[in-house]
Order: sequence, then structure tokens, then C-alpha cells
Amino acid sequence: MLTDTQRDIIKATVPLLETGGEALTTHFYKLMLSEYPEVRPLFNQAHQSSGAQQRALANGVLQYARHIDRLEALGPLAAQIVNKHVSLQIQPEHYPIVGTCLLRAIREVLGSDLATDEVIAAWGAAYQQLADILIEAEREAYASLAAAPGGWRGGREFRVVRKVPESVEISSFYLEPVDGGSVVDFKAGQYISLRLIVGGQEIRRNYSLSAAANGRGYRISVKREPGGVASNYLHDLVSEGSTLELFPPAGEFTLNDSNRPLVLISGGVGITPTLAMAEAALAGSNRRIIFIHYARSAQVHAFGEQIDSWESHHPQFQRFVVYEEVEAQAPREPDAVGRPTFAQLQQWLPADLDFDAYFLGPKPFMAFIKRTLRELGLPETRARYEFFGPSEALS
Repeated sequence: MLTDTQRDIIKATVPLLETGGEALTTHFYKLMLSEYPEVRPLFNQAHQSSGAQQRALANGVLQYARHIDRLEALGPLAAQIVNKHVSLQIQPEHYPIVGTCLLRAIREVLGSDLATDEVIAAWGAAYQQLADILIEAEREAYASLAAAPGGWRGGREFRVVRKVPESVEISSFYLEPVDGGSVVDFKAGQYISLRLIVGGQEIRRNYSLSAAANGRGYRISVKREPGGVASNYLHDLVSEGSTLELFPPAGEFTLNDSNRPLVLISGGVGITPTLAMAEAALAGSNRRIIFIHYARSAQVHAFGEQIDSWESHHPQFQRFVVYEEVEAQAPREPDAVGRPTFAQLQQWLPADLDFDAYFLGPKPFMAFIKRTLRELGLPETRARYEFFGPSEALS
């Protein structure tokens, strides 16, 4: 239990985290990944190299310290952490490792003059408070998934029953359980995690579910990333008949029930969860759907025929496609060429702003969409988004 004095110490360290939080978390990851190799599969090395993981953790630690008196003010951050942990199968035994390395990093980066015994004790108590909250929330989530129809705990073997190229970069993998049983339903927008052994090393990766729940299997659609260990393994070495180990679905970026028009805006492979959202909405209601997708070109535009078919067969569905560049003899004409603009969205979105927007794509793209929706006047509570990688703030 945190004492009032310890809370005051945590709040007093906020300025230090604002100026040096990323250096602290960089050192933290260096300590943990070098001294505790058993946790390496839980972390994406690409996010480590780019600094995204460090920035995400620094932001999370800073938000926790700022709201140490009122943890409910953290908003969706706690749910994001729990869902990511559940997807990767974080267990209670992992928390002492993190705590040990975090306290060492605080001591070694800040130095003994700032990181006194009292500061370390306060952060130790604060970390244990957070760990207890997360462990209990994750325990409930694991139990709920295991008890649900078609649910399971831990890993489960799935077979690739179909592998379909969707563009020059993206392929879909249709997955059904080897045991022949049913699979737990999921909310449109959620993702699953794969446990892969690549080059003798274990890695775990999250992929959005790109088709609505059907009780029989799942579909993921994976973009081949240059240098991407998992994506290149899936594209090159996984074929129809291969088996993959899956953890149950997770994620809080989900389609809410509403009668308001639904606006889905995606860039590149960010299209994957919006496909599941659109399919679920089309099956469940006559809700108006505006589907806006941005791609570099027709060659990399995935699911174009499916989206065109939805527009042909569902009068409430309207789609707009924008290519950054247009090749000669492209299979379809885009609605616009170039990058996203304020004028495009102003023209294509309902003028009364009575809609719910969900958007996903590269970070600069998402920052632009978020800013534009705000400038158009859409309340922030109606604009939802999620990152494929570590959770970060859009500035």
C-alpha cells in the first residue's frame, strides 16, 4: 500500500520523467533483455530498434506517475496494457523481473543523489500497486476467455487452410483449429497473437483479425515488411497445411453498437481491422457505412474487389479509395490521387458530424486524420484509433 509520503515522492519525480523518461526506459530494456533472455520473445525487436517501445513505456510510466492519486483518470491506457499483455500471454512471474529492472534503471540513470533509498522504495511500492492491478485484471481475462464457448487458455494449434495473396505485399491466412473444435468469438477490431519459432528463436506477434467472427476459424492478413522477421517467415515459409500456435483474441479497439453512421478510415495495412468492422456492421444492421482507404498504388491496394462488391450489394455502404500514385493500366480508378487532405474528408464525411469514426494506419497518417476530424468539429469521444505497435500518444 502506497503511503501519502510515497505518493508525494512519485509526483515529485514527474519533471524528471518528462525530461529523461526515454533514457530511463532505454536502459531498462537493455538490462532486462540482456539479463533475462526468457522475456525476449515478448518484445518486438523492430520496435526496440526504432525506439517506439521505449517511448511507449516512458509515456505509460509518466501517465501513471501523473495520476498516482486518481488511477481512474488513466482512461483507456490500463485497458490497452491489459489487452496487449493478454494477447502475448504475460504471466504473474514476469512482473518481478520487470520490477527489478525498472528500479535498477531508475537508480543507475538518475544516480544516487536523485534516486535515494526513499525514492526507490516509493517506486517499488508504486510498481507493486500497478502490478497487482494488472495481474488481477489479466487473471480475470484469461479465465473469461477459457470459459467462453470455443475458448482456450494459452496456446492452441491452428492449421492454415487457405493462403490468399491480396496484393503484392499482403497475404491472408485462413486458420482453423487442428482439434476440430469451435473457436471463441471476438469483437470486430480485435487481434490474435502468434507464437513462432524462427531461426531457433521464439517470437510473438499480434495481427488484426481481418474478417468478422464465424465460430469456425480466423483470418489474418499480413503485410510483408522489409526486414520483418515474422512477416517474411509467414510469407515465405508458411503455406496451406502448415500449423501455427495461436493465443486467444484480445484488444479494446472494437466496434461499438450504435445507430449513427460508421466512418472507417485506413491507410495501407491498417485496412485489416476495418474490414472486420465493416463486415460485422453490414451483417448486423442497415447502418450507413463510409469506407475510406488510402494506398500507395493499385498494386499494394488489398481487398479492392471485396470492397467494390460490398458497395454493389449494400446500398448503405459507400467507399472512397485514394492512391498516392497511379500506374498505367491500373485495374481501377481511384476517387482521388495524392495524400489525405482536409478537403477530401470534408467532402466525403456527413456534414452534420453525427457519426462514429474509426481510423488506423501509419502514425503520421493517423496524426493527420485525428487532427482533421478535430478541426472538422467531431467530438473526440467519436474518434477511435489504435496503433499496431506499442501504444503511443498521437501528437
